[in-house]
Amino acid sequence: MKDTSSHTRQQAILNAAFGAFATYGHRKTSMDDIARAAGMSRPALYLHYRNKKDIFRSLAQFYYDQAGTAVAAALGDSGAVADVLGAAFAAQGGDVFEVMLTSPHGLELLDATNATASDIVQTGEAGLRDIYTKWLDRAAASGQVVLAGPAQDMAGTMMAALKGIKMAGTDYATYKRRVALLAVMIGSGLETR
Repeated sequence: MKDTSSHTRQQAILNAAFGAFATYGHRKTSMDDIARAAGMSRPALYLHYRNKKDIFRSLAQFYYDQAGTAVAAALGDSGAVADVLGAAFAAQGGDVFEVMLTSPHGLELLDATNATASDIVQTGEAGLRDIYTKWLDRAAASGQVVLAGPAQDMAGTMMAALKGIKMAGTDYATYKRRVALLAVMIGSGLETR
């Protein structure tokens, strides 16, 4: 039987850590900051996580786990292709991108994620690409869309475009507007006429 209290405590720590990282940045956030935000002592924090890197890597893994579930759910809905993609793209960013793009430390956090958890990022991005690939294959098989190339290549192109929008360093409102526009552009190009 899984210890739900330990899982709940770890989730509280991750939430507190994300808030601390957004407030102070990756470099300046200490284990004391995280423990204080989680309402626990520093020694108690070490019972759950070895160090700040371990916490940061766990945050990256949590993001990709949540994003994969949310994107798959959005792509499972029916509706116009642009609307379904818009929901999936918004789900992929989730609340995390809003915090990252509104924090003065957002770009530092993105850089730290790539430096600290590059393996998790690579695996997570591949997982998201696979979710989009399967959706494209299903939508093409049902006649909902017409593919301009292999589904995996098209999914990879969508992922690259989303990453480009994220890395442009814009404010959150601009990010949301551009992601919505990307969904319309791709959806319009895919949808059968």
